[in-house]
Amino acid sequence: MANIDDFLKLDIRVGEIIRAEEFKEARNPSYKLWVDFGEKIGIKKSSAQITEKYSLDDLIGKDVLGVVNFPKRQIANFMSEVLVLGVYTKDGVVLISPDKETEKGDKLG
Repeated sequence: MANIDDFLKLDIRVGEIIRAEEFKEARNPSYKLWVDFGEKIGIKKSSAQITEKYSLDDLIGKDVLGVVNFPKRQIANFMSEVLVLGVYTKDGVVLISPDKETEKGDKLG
């Protein structure tokens, strides 16, 4: 079981997807994302298996939550720097987004 101290180690922030591309080299259908987390954190890259629910056009300008303090991870020829959070549904992954206005870099608490 995880405890509150484990949860508090995660740095989960709001970011805006500013660029998205097909990730043809990935083993599973995926997109390459560039997410802007604001001045303090900057733009981070992520690989996301979200092709069932989102087109590339759906993603630009979308606010998402991401874990910004995990180590980088090599996926095929791409270095993923942040874990964008989503919910697994029977039809694919749905990204987690704030339902009210937030600023880039705002921290989940």
